[in-house]
Amino acid sequence: MEIDRAVRESSDRRLRTKYDNAVYVVQRAFALYPFEEVAFSFNGGKDSTVLLHLLRAGYYLHESSSGGGVEMNTIQNCPVRTIYFESPCAFPEINSFTYETVSTYGLPLETIHSDFKSGLEGLLKERPTKAIFIGTRIGDPNAVGQEQFSPSSPGWPPFMRVNPILDWSYRDVWSFLLTCKVKYCSLYDQGYTSIGSIYDTVPNALLSDSSTGKSFRPAYMLSDGRLERAGRTKKTNHKTDITSVSSNGTNNTEAEKAISCSASVIVVGDEILFGTVKDKFGAALCKKLHAIGWRVSHLAAVCNEIDSVAEEVERCKSTDDMVFLFGGLGPLHSDISLAGVAKAFGVRLAPDEEFEEYLSQLIGDNYTGDRNEMALLPEGITELLHHKMLPLPLIKCKNVIILAATNLDELETEWGCLLDTQDSGLVTAKPFVSKHLSTSLLDVKIAPVVAKLCIEFSDVYIGSHRISRSGPLVVSFIGKDNQRVEAAAEKLTSSFEGQFSQADSCK
Repeated sequence: MEIDRAVRESSDRRLRTKYDNAVYVVQRAFALYPFEEVAFSFNGGKDSTVLLHLLRAGYYLHESSSGGGVEMNTIQNCPVRTIYFESPCAFPEINSFTYETVSTYGLPLETIHSDFKSGLEGLLKERPTKAIFIGTRIGDPNAVGQEQFSPSSPGWPPFMRVNPILDWSYRDVWSFLLTCKVKYCSLYDQGYTSIGSIYDTVPNALLSDSSTGKSFRPAYMLSDGRLERAGRTKKTNHKTDITSVSSNGTNNTEAEKAISCSASVIVVGDEILFGTVKDKFGAALCKKLHAIGWRVSHLAAVCNEIDSVAEEVERCKSTDDMVFLFGGLGPLHSDISLAGVAKAFGVRLAPDEEFEEYLSQLIGDNYTGDRNEMALLPEGITELLHHKMLPLPLIKCKNVIILAATNLDELETEWGCLLDTQDSGLVTAKPFVSKHLSTSLLDVKIAPVVAKLCIEFSDVYIGSHRISRSGPLVVSFIGKDNQRVEAAAEKLTSSFEGQFSQADSCK
């Protein structure tokens, strides 16, 4: 089978690993569910094109191993039920590529002319469908909290979402397409890197040809995969476009919240809980995240126990875009962070040859015996984040990043590398702006006014603190719209004429 052969012959070890894991998920799904009750959601984009060929390879390998009396050299395609949600807002190139691909590979197509949820409800009523293959990747807006096998969300028709390429990066997608030499939609050769509707998608400006300023380089030449969605910009300000495409009918405040990035920070260490060591990493990382427009929703210190780490990671990974974990790395009995992460994702620890190679180079002759356990990483979900400034790559497990810093200087280096690393997923969001006001008024005096402001300015965080019980009260206004922040602060000061002054800092 040409797909399997092309990947096996590739020198890209990372691609081979990603391929093996994805094909295993495909084969597992075919083993778990009746073939006629499995479907494939195809939309003509690069991710679903990758998934199509993984399905072909997985079906070939599944049939080969099952020995169903079928001539293996006759299996070139995967006749899985294929669903296409055709939209009047789709690019003509996407439509034509979809129908051409369906014809080329003999896919039994079911075209649906309604929204995704309604279409699925109708589909499941007409034909039993237990599982649907979807080309979701971890960087997609709807990927947070999903696993390779994830039941549909509450309120949706019941089916199993199968996500074989969930842990694939932008680079992995293009490595596969180019290695296998399969056809993809022509828009990707015109500078489009992430394709939505005709109303919210333009070529990625980062691929603009500097020599002409008019043409664009192909999508696979984008060097920083974190900026894959930089072309998702509205072409017009037409009212219909804004409500139906950009915000799905939400108001501006809700849309702003929808694009906010949130993170959790977990620090592992008995010494912190004993009070013998002061945690500096959590506070420092919160500042760094806030500086790039991220909201920190949770900061926790947990003991050196696998279950404690697993429970905290499990809680955070489904509610936040990213989780950062410090401590508990190394060869000692108390270094259990990776085991906790593995348990949270329901996978085992397995040797990682690439990471072991880095460890051997770093530790040298001392890397013997039980120390090889340092190269055991969560299986199937681990991505190594390389950077020339780091002696060892950082470890990323889906949306969890494990930091190895032992002091604030090392954290500074690792943070800079994360911002500079293509596959970290740490994108710079719209920055926060803040205003701090100081007053000698009592809390009870301003409380009713502040409570009303919190309702009126729900998009602005309004908090307060005292430096000391007898000292001034500092009220902070933090948000992403400077006009809204200023308006909220002005409303408070006008309610108490002459009682508030500008605070230089929130210390």
